[in-house]
Amino acid sequence: MIFLLIIIYLGLPDSLLGAAWPTMRVDFELPIDTAGYLFMIIAAGTILSSLVSGVILKRFGTGKVSAVSAAMTAIALLGFYFAPSLIWLVVCAIPLGLGAGAIDTGLNDYVARHYKAQHMSWLHSFWGVGATTGPIIIAYFIGEHNSWRAGYLTISLIQFSLVLILFFSLPLWRKVAKQHQQLVTEQPLNQQIEKTEAKFLRNKKGVKWALIAFFFYCSVEATVGLWGSSYLVNVKDISPSVAAKWIAFYWGGISIGRFITGFITLKVSNNQLIRAGQIIALIGTVFLLLPLPLFFALVGLLLIGLGLAPVFPCMLHETPARFGTFHSQKIMGFQMATAYTGTTLIPPLFGLTVSYTSIALFPLFIGGFIVIMWFASERLLLILRKNRVEGGA
Repeated sequence: MIFLLIIIYLGLPDSLLGAAWPTMRVDFELPIDTAGYLFMIIAAGTILSSLVSGVILKRFGTGKVSAVSAAMTAIALLGFYFAPSLIWLVVCAIPLGLGAGAIDTGLNDYVARHYKAQHMSWLHSFWGVGATTGPIIIAYFIGEHNSWRAGYLTISLIQFSLVLILFFSLPLWRKVAKQHQQLVTEQPLNQQIEKTEAKFLRNKKGVKWALIAFFFYCSVEATVGLWGSSYLVNVKDISPSVAAKWIAFYWGGISIGRFITGFITLKVSNNQLIRAGQIIALIGTVFLLLPLPLFFALVGLLLIGLGLAPVFPCMLHETPARFGTFHSQKIMGFQMATAYTGTTLIPPLFGLTVSYTSIALFPLFIGGFIVIMWFASERLLLILRKNRVEGGA
């Protein structure tokens, strides 16, 4: 079953627009900034579907929602292939975002409730594999056939194949959920609900701190990914081609770090990994900030990636433990929506800020975001610890 989850979570569509846009915009005769508007539409759909996913998942189940959401993304990608004008790109961007948000929320909650922490880390590690593979497919068809459309068609067909697998695997989803229910407890359902409801009521004050942590985590991840290269070029005097390669080390650090984290979770708790990751990422920003030899800038980026690696999957996996399984789907949706909001808003706001100041502020902003994330995480742990003592649980 975990192999199926990894295939679903490969994230092939997530990085296509940026890779294909330089060629797409020439075909459609569009200005370069139009990609930003399309990205915002996709992000808005993702945020919306994340917010309502809790109700939908509880009504239809993760298997059905994942299958329908994958179908939406496959149809949207096929629409990009056929799109004759910008308006059709806009139309297709809507189901692409809606489908992506529902899949993310559903799978994260499903793994958090039914699998161990290492599976969550490996799941997010393979998202990075898919996010890297998508642009490679696009690059191949642009380079060999001068056609971004063929790349979108290929990935659309891959998604349609996934849809078939998902529909045929629906009985397996129900079987795993049933087995988990039997293993967790033999208490009557109403007692289970009362127990998890009590946990949520005790800890609901911590929800806002969890959301703040998710917001600033994604703010860091996306801002480094978007502006790290510019910082290296303009402040460290590194050539654009070398800077692009160095940013690849950052993304590689996240993917490899999450794969390694999967094994570390067998011995170390999620909360310990979250704290350690934040400290490592903060050390990385210090390496970027100080006037050290250029090699330390590369080390800094790698450390930021490795530090961020365990934070997101471990925070997700802690959701049912923090707030109870009965509310985990709804809270997971809120967390994902908040995370996407950080991804969508903070990088362009940072770009606007440095356009009036200096890109040299990059490490200070990143360090500040990490400190806020760390403070929110520690504040949440303090609330949970206090409520556990008062509740005798």
